[in-house]
Amino acid sequence: MKKFFVLTSSILMLGLSACLESQTAPNLPSLDQSDFTIDILAKDMKHPWAVAELPDGGFLITERGGRLYRHSETGQVEIKGLPSDILADGQGGLLDVVLAPDFAESAEVYLSYAYGTLDSNGTALMKARLDGDTLEDPNVIFRANPPKQAFQHFGGRIAFLPDESVILTLGDGFAFREDAQKPGTHLGKIVRLTENGDVPADNPYLGQDEFKPEIYSIGHRNVQGLAFDSETQTLWSHEHGPRGGDELNNTKPGQNYGWPIATKGTDYQGAKISPFKTYDGMENAVHGWTPSIAPSGLAIYRGDLFPDWNGDALVGGLASRDLRVVELANGQSVGEIDLLSDMDERIRDVRVARDGAILILTDDAEKGKLLRLSPKK
Repeated sequence: MKKFFVLTSSILMLGLSACLESQTAPNLPSLDQSDFTIDILAKDMKHPWAVAELPDGGFLITERGGRLYRHSETGQVEIKGLPSDILADGQGGLLDVVLAPDFAESAEVYLSYAYGTLDSNGTALMKARLDGDTLEDPNVIFRANPPKQAFQHFGGRIAFLPDESVILTLGDGFAFREDAQKPGTHLGKIVRLTENGDVPADNPYLGQDEFKPEIYSIGHRNVQGLAFDSETQTLWSHEHGPRGGDELNNTKPGQNYGWPIATKGTDYQGAKISPFKTYDGMENAVHGWTPSIAPSGLAIYRGDLFPDWNGDALVGGLASRDLRVVELANGQSVGEIDLLSDMDERIRDVRVARDGAILILTDDAEKGKLLRLSPKK
């Protein structure tokens, strides 16, 4: 495979992130709170990061500070049995939670988290069996390596493919962006594992000695949105750009998504990262955002409550403080709608409930909420 070399050097880390940018949103068609029915399912959470709907109608919700809760109509219960090495600092902490495809029989859940210390950390993936209010038989099945000395850009989104292999997104560590193009590190990559953390026999780089065998795709910055659309058999992901250049990507095995050689963004102080917005042999984004919206959470809508959005991407915005609908047709972006900007909330996660409603998790230090969005009654 052709090797690519980063054309730019590392910069002084400013401690800024796309999540903290405040930029003017483009003029888009919009729908406000009054256009929907919005139910509050849970509230007063501290930096909630991910939600998973349980078969009994309850929800598992992670808090970045290192707590996992079960929420139901009868109240909230904290789940015990999380790993002891969660790094809850900076952008790190307890991240995604996803039910195993056979959860009804196995009761297994998968959780991602930042592990280690401020001087030596990375992203880990664990699986465990949910037994009442406890995680039993916990097993950390993957740790990104080598560990890094930075507390930003952990990625951490999880999805399952039809063969029940596990996809996990990993960030570039912010200060180590050149590593996104280096085959011998997990930084700036998406990885694919078996349900037990082994390397699938058909992984795209398996057998190439210079590559970590778990790697599925390379050239990513900080992927905080991931969703597999079973109807089109497409794995979608989105990632934060720096100052501009957020991307929604059709994520394919063995492909290079460009960071930091090709980007439409600039450094936070305004310096150009690369002269290239696209680069031969690297995948172009299906949809992009400049200025940045700081995307987090991704779902492909499939349901009956919002039939006009079937097949479209739902994207949470942290910096833009809204929910975006990216209209998709034949794998291409054909439009965008802005939702709930009048709510003025950082949206961290978005999922489609089994009944077709949209679940939204808002990010706040003390007053995070789980909302259910449905058509206006």
